[in-house]
Amino acid sequence: MNRSIWIAALLAPLSLAACDRPAVVAASPTLVAVPGPAVAVPGPVVEVPGPAVAVPGPAGPQGATGMQGNDGNTGATGSQGMDGSKGNTGATGKSGDGTTVVVVQPAASAPTN
Repeated sequence: MNRSIWIAALLAPLSLAACDRPAVVAASPTLVAVPGPAVAVPGPVVEVPGPAVAVPGPAGPQGATGMQGNDGNTGATGSQGMDGSKGNTGATGKSGDGTTVVVVQPAASAPTN
């Protein structure tokens, strides 16, 4: 019993310190329009210091379409190429010795798959 009081006394502050406290949020008052005449409230005018903020105006009208540019000049024609070299004349063939040679074409081979 004596120890349980001490343990409870030590755990109570720790458990309270671990709690998440919600932040205090000040709610802004809601303005309600009341019908009737406008009432001027007397008092000094208070100026708020700060930089002036530029407010952009409405967009301007679209500009006119530009004109098409001029066509460029045609380039000059190139020079004609030179003629190629002529090949050497072939050697004269050997005269026949009276033998006739018959060349037989081989049969077409079967297509491979």
